[in-house]
Amino acid sequence: MITLRKRLILVSVAAVLSLLGMAVLPGQLSAAGAGGLLHPARRPVTDVPPLACEDATFAGEGITLKGWRCDGSAPHRGTVLYLHGIGDNRSSAAGVVDRFVTRGYDVIAYDSRAHGESEGDLCTYGFLEKRDLSRVLDGVREGPILLIGTSLGAAVALQEAATDPRISAIVAAETFADLRTVATERAPFFFTAGIIDRAFRMAEKQGSFEVDAVSPATAAAHITIPVLLVHGADDSETVPEHSRRVLAALRGRKQLILVPGARHNQSLTAEVWREIDVWVQGVLREPPPAPAGIVGNRRRMAQSLYGRMRLQPAT
Repeated sequence: MITLRKRLILVSVAAVLSLLGMAVLPGQLSAAGAGGLLHPARRPVTDVPPLACEDATFAGEGITLKGWRCDGSAPHRGTVLYLHGIGDNRSSAAGVVDRFVTRGYDVIAYDSRAHGESEGDLCTYGFLEKRDLSRVLDGVREGPILLIGTSLGAAVALQEAATDPRISAIVAAETFADLRTVATERAPFFFTAGIIDRAFRMAEKQGSFEVDAVSPATAAAHITIPVLLVHGADDSETVPEHSRRVLAALRGRKQLILVPGARHNQSLTAEVWREIDVWVQGVLREPPPAPAGIVGNRRRMAQSLYGRMRLQPAT
């Protein structure tokens, strides 16, 4: 999730006015809090599609989603679906595309609702986003499906996997365990418990969703597929305890990588990606890389792509 301190500009202004002796009602702070929760800033999509990708549209739950569809090299091994974080868009999938298309995976990346170029005005942190994901998966080719999500995207992936048998495995970086807890932890210090509670109720009414139904930790209790969790050990925005709660609830093969010194959006380092590669090869039974000299031009192309790869998607 995006840092609430950055998004709640109205709340900060209200606090300044309050210090200057100008009246600011608790209801106004609650309304600003609800608005900040539901309306993330849109980051424009300025990147062109990576090699092997083309612009695409996908049908979501009552909205149209914009994204990229990328064809993997032969033989087809499956599909990787990348889900970005709050305030981001599909552009952060470029490194994932470069990493997987050369290994035979199709890659799909799309702007979440109310993000980038996709339709929708409200973010519900997985309540509606998981339905969008289900619709996108309807158009995926046969074969294993790997979800890779960061922050909000990780939370959406986990919530959908609780009920969707088509998903084979998940890599979830910096997920939150439940919306109420993480939003409360990120609320400005001058938000009282009453203001926060009213903000949640306003958000539920405006967004037509239930805050307490948004819980990757609850979803995890119904997930039996392999899940790799990644979290920065020094993440103060979404503290590592969130991933630990999800880990404890998962019922299948599971692993948590805590990255020393990493803060929010910093956990997907080059070293961690190497660990992810090994994990994916194991859970999807991917053949090991071919020896040097066998794959010729394809190998050289892959090395070129890896050299340009952005290994740490932003959220």
